[in-house]
Amino acid sequence: MRKYMIATPDNAAHDTLETILAPSGEGETFSDMAALRSALATRPVDVLFVDYGLLTEGGLSHRDGISAVWQGHQDVEIVILVQPDEIRRAVDAVKSGASDYLTYPVNAAEVQLVLERLDKNLILTTELDYLRDQFWNEEALRVVRTNSPAMREAFAKVRQMAGTKTTVLLTGETGTGKSLIAKLIHSHSVRRDAPFVSVHCGAIPDTLIESELFGHEKGAFTGAAKRKIGKFGLAEGGTMFLDEVGTISQPMQVKLLSVLQDKTIQRVGCDQDIPVDVRIIAATNDSLRDMCEKGFFRKDLYYRLNVFPIEIPPLRERKSDIFSFAEVFIRHFSSQLGKSIKGLHPKTLDAFQRYSWPGNVRELENLIERACILERSELITPDSIPQDLFAPGHGPVTGRTDISIPLGRARQNVVDAFERSYLAELLEATHGRIKDAAQWAGITPRQLHKLMSRHGLQRRDFRTQGKKVN
Repeated sequence: MRKYMIATPDNAAHDTLETILAPSGEGETFSDMAALRSALATRPVDVLFVDYGLLTEGGLSHRDGISAVWQGHQDVEIVILVQPDEIRRAVDAVKSGASDYLTYPVNAAEVQLVLERLDKNLILTTELDYLRDQFWNEEALRVVRTNSPAMREAFAKVRQMAGTKTTVLLTGETGTGKSLIAKLIHSHSVRRDAPFVSVHCGAIPDTLIESELFGHEKGAFTGAAKRKIGKFGLAEGGTMFLDEVGTISQPMQVKLLSVLQDKTIQRVGCDQDIPVDVRIIAATNDSLRDMCEKGFFRKDLYYRLNVFPIEIPPLRERKSDIFSFAEVFIRHFSSQLGKSIKGLHPKTLDAFQRYSWPGNVRELENLIERACILERSELITPDSIPQDLFAPGHGPVTGRTDISIPLGRARQNVVDAFERSYLAELLEATHGRIKDAAQWAGITPRQLHKLMSRHGLQRRDFRTQGKKVN
């Protein structure tokens, strides 16, 4: 179902557009640019109908106004609304990237023609997306679907360089999924049928890491009872993933630099150079650039590793992906445990959205695994997750305020959190009966449906709760 937004001070245009769009889409209307910007910062949109005056508010050119919308929604179709004497401006906006335009008063027949043109464009885009999706294997498709612009950029980079021999440096906090990205790169490369060998550099003592990576000859040191080929030998023809590469010692950094430069290794206790054909993917949760400045990491090695950097954002910056991650983990652990858990209780999802996730995706995975063990119903309820997730400090309006985002977006985040919590409580109290819930809230059933869709609430979840109570 297409998601749309309408931004215009013309109430008649609001009504006409909503009447036509509502049967086949879901969306919101705004009369000022501040409210629209707040919505764009937090919610997805497929089609934006925007008044030319609002788009250029504050002295912006139409080109800058369009670019501002595209910063968070690269694929959105923009339809400009103009007065009849402003058609030249609308045409210029279309030349700058807008999809189409409509004149006031908005005519239903013209809206239908615009929608038909957009549908034709959508078919072409969908075909291109399908061809692009053929790049990803079936297992990867469950992972690469994301609502986060930062993660879309990361996956786009993976697609660009997966088929090359380029050395990759993955950066991001612990638990963000760097090892998963490394496996994606390997599984979509020409080396996919060769080994993928993962080494956690921080978990190997300095005295053993050279032997672990390069191998050793029999008798090279006390305890070396037989020859060992090492991780590079195991990864021959494939991919070596060096996790937490920033933890290796200075002497080992020199040896790793030599491998990257010369494509050869020397086993411990052997002077012979052994050619290796291994692609390196390194990962770190530290800033190697800062470590170089402080003298802890070699600059020449950093430049060798940082050929193609990919940054993985923390989960708190891509909370729109929490639900899809949770679904994947629930499906996996529910099957593993022989249970039939189908999803998250709305209150649980609400708690997840409020939580800051310092352990990132790994923390979410561990929490879901524990919840699946404890849960006895078809939804993961609040009783099966740690109660500190419901602590006041994780709410949207208590504790320290995030001042790294604009005021409008911060305000909208608080409103969204309250709105979702209110609707979840309301639907639970009415056991998912839309008519009763809408009457209680003082809104129409259609408005309630739109709000539920915006916040990812499903009526069936609350119907289940009602049956259990009865």
